[in-house]
Amino acid sequence: MKLLVLGGTVFVGKHIVQAALDKGHEVTMFNRGQTNADLFPGVEKLTGDRDNGLDALRGRSWDAVIDPSAYVPRIAGQSAELLRDAVERYIFVSSISVYRDFAAASIDERYPAGTLDDDSTEQVDGETYGPLKALCERVLEEKLPGRVLTVRPGLIVGPDDRTDRFTYWPWRIRQGGRTLIPGKKDKVIQIIDVRDLAEWIVRMAEQRAAGVYNAVGLGDAPLTMGRLAETAREVAGSAAEFVWIDDSFLLERNVLPFSDFPLWLPESEALHAGFYRISCEKALREGLAFRPLSRTIEDTLHWLERTGRADVPALRVGLPREREQELIEEWLRNRSQ
Repeated sequence: MKLLVLGGTVFVGKHIVQAALDKGHEVTMFNRGQTNADLFPGVEKLTGDRDNGLDALRGRSWDAVIDPSAYVPRIAGQSAELLRDAVERYIFVSSISVYRDFAAASIDERYPAGTLDDDSTEQVDGETYGPLKALCERVLEEKLPGRVLTVRPGLIVGPDDRTDRFTYWPWRIRQGGRTLIPGKKDKVIQIIDVRDLAEWIVRMAEQRAAGVYNAVGLGDAPLTMGRLAETAREVAGSAAEFVWIDDSFLLERNVLPFSDFPLWLPESEALHAGFYRISCEKALREGLAFRPLSRTIEDTLHWLERTGRADVPALRVGLPREREQELIEEWLRNRSQ
């Protein structure tokens, strides 16, 4: 197949290009040429800006375009308008953040999307990100009815993920010592390795698929924080001592979910009760598969080493070590009284 990737130089886009090349497809990348320009030296690269510089795409055709880089509907719409007669399928990487809320369990693709008071905004932040992605989905379907494959991933993890939302845990556990882990061992979480996501997207492109699919989860058995921690300790060969601390204790001390401790969503936050229980049944029926958790952890640690980030005192998320130890000490004192 001839595939056009809009972006292709960082994280999701990079792994989509690699997955397509591994399957023997002919890939064209379109981006500004400013980030990781030395990647994929044998791949055709077209240079332009999605905001006002799409001319390099004119007069060309591909079997499908894969778009992991549109965040506002105007940008998505411009690309769809130009490529309307140049591609058979438009594959859009959206997000489960499109959903109105996560108050229910087993949210599937029919669950209502979030909305904005001002649909014209292009300010992307924690409040607008999901609804803007939903508007992108809508404009793409309007421009290319029946020809859009919309993929809604959850938390995407693995090599090249510089958000550190997942990376923190293998990294921290490898450091050893007393390690604070919030919540309960049996707390369910959902993640997807970026390579599993990329490989499945390419397979769906090969099948000329269309429609909307959630892409979350990790294998048949639910993933828990306990399983994540134990697997990371085993893979890292660590002697870390886990200290599990109740949600309420941490919240009372102004510890912030997700930023101070990545992946942590307190059970008391009812509006997020279904965040880690998104239905992936539709994608599983279409062959979405997951590599072992141990491989994701091992490869993430190797990536940290290759990029020289493994010995950084702190990643982009997570409490400073001193504060973590203070909380552990206080928790243990209270437990002993």
